[in-house]
Amino acid sequence: MSVQRDAFYMARAIQLAKKGRYTTDPNPRVGCVLVRDDAVIGEGWHVQAGQGHAEVEALKNVPDAKGATAYVTLEPCSHQGRTPPCCEALIKAGVSRVVAAMQDPNPQVSGRGLEKLKAAGVEVICGVLQEDAQALNRGFIKRMTQNYPFVRSKLAMSLDGRTAMASGESKWITGAEARADVQRLRAESSAILTGINTVLADDPALNARVDELVLQPVRVVLDTHLNMPANAQMAKLPGRSLILTCSEDQQKRHTLQQAGFEVYQLPGKNGRLDLTAVMDFLGQQQINELLVEAGSVLNGALLDEGLVDEYVIYMAPCILGDQGRGLFKVPGLQQMANKKQLKLRDVRQVGQDLKLTYTPL
Repeated sequence: MSVQRDAFYMARAIQLAKKGRYTTDPNPRVGCVLVRDDAVIGEGWHVQAGQGHAEVEALKNVPDAKGATAYVTLEPCSHQGRTPPCCEALIKAGVSRVVAAMQDPNPQVSGRGLEKLKAAGVEVICGVLQEDAQALNRGFIKRMTQNYPFVRSKLAMSLDGRTAMASGESKWITGAEARADVQRLRAESSAILTGINTVLADDPALNARVDELVLQPVRVVLDTHLNMPANAQMAKLPGRSLILTCSEDQQKRHTLQQAGFEVYQLPGKNGRLDLTAVMDFLGQQQINELLVEAGSVLNGALLDEGLVDEYVIYMAPCILGDQGRGLFKVPGLQQMANKKQLKLRDVRQVGQDLKLTYTPL
């Protein structure tokens, strides 16, 4: 099979993997295409944790896969988890060749699946469309290699860089199309993080409203002193609502737990939650992708500590004036030499707004 044909079928496998972008957490998004005599004989993708992996789904309706090539966006697993090892399923099916986009960063696999296939006489190629496959699972990769989630901060601002009026009024800076795009960002995320001040001001639901099957993100609130109202609307919604705190007030904790919140005490730092400890905790909770929807104080603190991997900023064609609220509160920035530099990765128009994607340098 030529390099071009391998890339062609791998591109299809990546398309299939994207079908699980809202549902696979905490597992990676994986697609598989089975090809024999330059014809597709089977396809599959991983839909949800606990259900069949992509390779198994692709083999399910193929009575005879002998001599086929399996194109998989991630190295076939070699360990017994909730489901049997995929490399063994491929060997048993008699595939003669496996093309993987990338090696699995999971230490339980990490090359062992490919080695098992080779030992069974299967031809193995790894690295086809690797960058595309990595982009699909940035959160899973980061959690497996660094024990932290991939952190994306979503912000909306006016042309003059304001997120709200001086009074705090902010609905709506951006248009309906941009707000719908944010719902897709939420749906792709394992968890949504905000601060207690945002909750007290807006009582947000922090759920994903999309017209597709979605595994709702975990809701996470940083609440140093346990000021969360027990009747906040997120406590009434299905799924998990977490409060991370430094407070030792057992009465408040009990009241919030009775209301439906999970409350966890984490280390503090300079009178607030230690944000590094927060990320470590969320990694332990198997959070792959974390979406930050917060005000200038939390965003400034995350920026200052270098904990954000990507910024998605929606810029609306309006002016809020110099009394409006800014994006980041970073008191330590006094000189131009200390400015925080970002790199523009993508720009596109969403309705009347611009969607700007940046990464730290």
